[in-house]
Amino acid sequence: MKFAFILILLTTLLSAEDWPNWRGPAQNGTSTEIDLPDTWKPGGKSQLWKYQTNGGGAPVIHNNRLYLFSYDQFGDDPAQDVQENLLCLNPHTGEKIWEHRFPDYISDVVYNRYGIGSPIVDLETGNIYLQTSNGRCVAFTKEGKQLWEVSLMEQLSRLTFPNGRTGSPAIHGPLVIFHCVTANWGRTGPARDRFYAFDKLSGKLVWTSTPGIRPVDSSFSMPVFAKLGDQTVFYAGTGCGNVVCVNASTGQPVWRFLLSQGGVNSQVLLHGKDKLIAIHGKENIDSTAKGRLVCLKIPTEYPKNLKEPIVLKKEAEIWRNNDHIGFTSSPILVGDRIYTTNFTGELIAVDANSGKTTWHKKLAPDQIHASPAYGDGKIYSAWFDGTFTIVKPNDDNPEILTHLEIKDNAGSGVTCLAAPTIWNGKVYLSTRDGLYCFGRKTKPTQTPAVKEWIKPLPTTQLQIIPSEFSITPGSSQSFTVWGLDKNGNRTQKITENLTWKKFIPPTAKVKAKLDASLDPKSGQLTSTKESKTSAGAIKVTHKGLTATTRGRIVAGIGYSNDFEKIPLPMKNGAGEAVNFPPLPWLGARIKWHVIEKGGNKVITNRLDNTLFQRTMNFFGHHQLSDYVLSADVMTDGNRRIKSTIGLVNQRYLITLVGNDDTLEVTSNHERVKKSADFKIKANTWYSLKTHVKANPDGSGEVRAKAWKKGEPEPKDWTLVVLVKQVHPHGSPGIFAFSPQSQKRTYLDNLKITAPE
Repeated sequence: MKFAFILILLTTLLSAEDWPNWRGPAQNGTSTEIDLPDTWKPGGKSQLWKYQTNGGGAPVIHNNRLYLFSYDQFGDDPAQDVQENLLCLNPHTGEKIWEHRFPDYISDVVYNRYGIGSPIVDLETGNIYLQTSNGRCVAFTKEGKQLWEVSLMEQLSRLTFPNGRTGSPAIHGPLVIFHCVTANWGRTGPARDRFYAFDKLSGKLVWTSTPGIRPVDSSFSMPVFAKLGDQTVFYAGTGCGNVVCVNASTGQPVWRFLLSQGGVNSQVLLHGKDKLIAIHGKENIDSTAKGRLVCLKIPTEYPKNLKEPIVLKKEAEIWRNNDHIGFTSSPILVGDRIYTTNFTGELIAVDANSGKTTWHKKLAPDQIHASPAYGDGKIYSAWFDGTFTIVKPNDDNPEILTHLEIKDNAGSGVTCLAAPTIWNGKVYLSTRDGLYCFGRKTKPTQTPAVKEWIKPLPTTQLQIIPSEFSITPGSSQSFTVWGLDKNGNRTQKITENLTWKKFIPPTAKVKAKLDASLDPKSGQLTSTKESKTSAGAIKVTHKGLTATTRGRIVAGIGYSNDFEKIPLPMKNGAGEAVNFPPLPWLGARIKWHVIEKGGNKVITNRLDNTLFQRTMNFFGHHQLSDYVLSADVMTDGNRRIKSTIGLVNQRYLITLVGNDDTLEVTSNHERVKKSADFKIKANTWYSLKTHVKANPDGSGEVRAKAWKKGEPEPKDWTLVVLVKQVHPHGSPGIFAFSPQSQKRTYLDNLKITAPE
């Protein structure tokens, strides 16, 4: 076999002038630059420029281009015109080079908690990657051309949260890795904190990793990469309160350590070859106290014959320091000294070897999100209330060089959520009042990527891309097979001597296959227009090596389901005969049941778990557009309490709100929300019909009508909502909300049809 030479990018050898991710080239918030500013006064001589925007994440910089995630109001409407934004600026002048806007859709983000995260630059290609607040993962060239987009919500059932924080992606070789909580399908149906690796050039899914246990929170901790034996791994916090180690090339979980009762959001630090430092701000697992800073002794060799992740016990703790409550701010490491910001507004120094606090300094009323940065012997810290400090640390009493409060034009304090960024003699600070740049005027410098040619080892494993997929009836799916060596490096793309077959994993709880033909030699999967919605796995074999992928045939135009053909072999807690909804529906099997109601089979939302009193589940393809989605719906209840039942059409939620007696159209509730009076009687069937019409200029209409089942359909739409920028496509879905997990909802005769 001939081995291809693989291009590997060594991020550890980067020039200090590059700041390609929010934690900088050393992955710990520090810079090796010198001659950085000691003072700054907003609007003063040392300020080089300010760009007006609502920033929440740190900017990243590479080769004289700055990239910032923010949000702004692009028009007169304070609701519809608020959009998130990826900005590309000249870091020397603040001049805008390009921007790309992202309107929100069906997320839980509230109070304009947008733009809290950072993009990342791939130093091999110069491409930029970002995850928006509602889970839209995007890739752009440095010129602003969009390469691909993945809607994690519609394709992998990503959950959204009111705070909107998404952290940052991470890059490892050919992969870009995103962190989120999903409730997908099959073995990944239960809600878990997961990492997803996509091919950075194509956007196709390469691997999925579930390294923890059931989450109690979200987490946006970014991976920190290192070598473990011959393997590249990453370390991160999770929403289940663990610190985890994961193989960066394959997604295999290596070990975990339970640190907290809640999510661990802060970035971890690596100290030496065998120490990991982590911080959290939730309740501890062995006491009622909140928060701690810990140092763990971690494995130094990759485990042999690893099948299940190793669980590190309490004995792995080298030391703990209880002076720290760090909800989201990440510590920095300078030599053997750790610097953190406490939620009470203190800057704290800790000896990394002993864990003892050497000093703490009160600098602000509180701290929520922003992390400090270090360079040229100085700590740059932004605080939640708009206080900004430059501190020169020493052994006992730190010297405060600058202490000021940033105020907007009205004289109010400015919220600071982002870590400072250090680049080319300058410091950049993103705030809710704008992006500030201060420091020295310097000339543009071009930084070439540092590359190394290495010869991979022999192929010992296979990897199929995409590792998960969805298609509609009448379409097809092709696959790429890569050979990997024992260290996870790509050896070559394999195109010959492959054997493909449909496959049912031995551990699968549902024995199912895709309703499509599979070419045993090429691996081309082809469905017909008559193919049923279905799900299953595919296995490829090459010279004794195997790999699997899985996928779904999902609903397209022409789909209908009255659930009558679904048997009811199980019993729920109330003794009702039940079964699960169709397997290809995302996240639905633990949230819905098929039951018999009034002589017909229908689906109803399950109330046995209070976490799912509100649920939204997708069952069609995310690229569908211009379709009519309809169903018969009913809410249980009485005069005092009724539930809400509805449909998702092209990223708009159309619901019958029982307690309000309204027919309502929303996207995000603060962006689009319109309703019409509609009297809803409990335990009465209604027909609900929806359509989204797009106009050539990008505007559109969201249309909805409802009427009592069995009566003539009204000629006119009950509700027509005009939107300035309509969502051009989106997956169909169903929605239910049962307050306090009371009063079920019911749905029947689900249909997707072409508009008349």
